[in-house]
Amino acid sequence: MAESKPRGRFVWFDLVTADAHATLEFYPAVTGWGTTSWDGATPYTMWTANGSSIGGVMELSPKSAQPPGLSAVEGHWLAYISSPNLEETVRLGDNLGARVIMPPSEVPSVGRFAVLADPQGARFAVFTPASEAPGHEGEAQLGEFSWHELATHDYPAAFRFYERLFGWEKSTAMDMGGGAIYQMFNRNGLMLGGMYNRTPDTPGRPCWLHYIRVEDLDRSSAAVTKGGGQIVSGPTDVPGGRIVQCVDPQGASFALHQRRE
Repeated sequence: MAESKPRGRFVWFDLVTADAHATLEFYPAVTGWGTTSWDGATPYTMWTANGSSIGGVMELSPKSAQPPGLSAVEGHWLAYISSPNLEETVRLGDNLGARVIMPPSEVPSVGRFAVLADPQGARFAVFTPASEAPGHEGEAQLGEFSWHELATHDYPAAFRFYERLFGWEKSTAMDMGGGAIYQMFNRNGLMLGGMYNRTPDTPGRPCWLHYIRVEDLDRSSAAVTKGGGQIVSGPTDVPGGRIVQCVDPQGASFALHQRRE
């Protein structure tokens, strides 16, 4: 039986955006997601894949109650990583050089979370569920987030940080040419993603990029451009499949992944 409060699993994904209505039209056309409403203190729409909720939409608006540290940044995806003890993980992150953007907070009947920036500036959230953690163990299904990629300044230091925080395991490394290394990482033997060093001229700050598994990459890529988004890289063949990297109409980066059967 899977743990109800696992450690180090990506369990939830919030899209922080300036136009929730537009994104609720864009992403279902690209990924096949459904949507459902959550009746909490603040209106919140959740993404669904295969009948299960996988994340939601948070609108950047002066009129909405945004967590501190989120309302002042551009649209982006924020991943929640599970921890059996939120306070201990946040304390450890702070000791390891992370910055606490939003301190531990509670969502009644759902769980507790905090938002951090790792020592090199990439943002993520830590989540301890009140009961069962969202998602599941094992490989991602169609419509779910299937790969998690960190572009940073010093990937060996970044890996050591997340290894201490979440118990991730170093996997194989791939030479991308010119001395650039792509370091992959596992959780419980399952490959989760990779880390690499950004080039000095790459704009922006270190960040996570999350890949969504789709059935037909060409069809989903066409839906990206038709919906007003952009393809910034790809399609590219990778071991076991094909990928494209994209930006949605509100500027949030994401990627698509088709597995080669």
